[in-house]
Amino acid sequence: MTTTPKRDGVFSFDVEAMESPDARRLLAAYQAELGRRFDMRVAVSTENHPEEFRPPRGVFLVVRRDGVAVGCGGVRPLPDGTGELKRMFLDESVRGLGVGRRLLRALEEHAAAAGYDVLRLDSRLGLTTALTMYRKAGYREIPPYNDNPDAQVWMERSLAARAV
Repeated sequence: MTTTPKRDGVFSFDVEAMESPDARRLLAAYQAELGRRFDMRVAVSTENHPEEFRPPRGVFLVVRRDGVAVGCGGVRPLPDGTGELKRMFLDESVRGLGVGRRLLRALEEHAAAAGYDVLRLDSRLGLTTALTMYRKAGYREIPPYNDNPDAQVWMERSLAARAV
């Protein structure tokens, strides 16, 4: 797996440590937004075991627009051998531009390269835009696979069936 940034127009999708200054700033913004929207506190910093998001079995991507960090997301291994999509977040300045779809595609590519056949995620019912994006990308609802008290929806997708 390469750490060379993947460029998509003015956007780059950079493999980066979850503890980097840009990643920490984005994760803090993610946490603050969930706190505002759902009155909840999400553990998003070092409590997440950032080593799980490092290659070769994990990855954390920072999305940059013209060099400015505007989004992030990661994949980590689950004990059953599947990958788990975590911490997808975009700054409001780039929402509605298709960047979430491109970030999801980049994370799926990294997950497939890491050997995952299935990618799972958990989410909340109130994140309707994200849930719509996941469904359009081929994710389907499944029974709970974890005990996350903040999750209300669990989904997975076969990466073998990933749309090109």
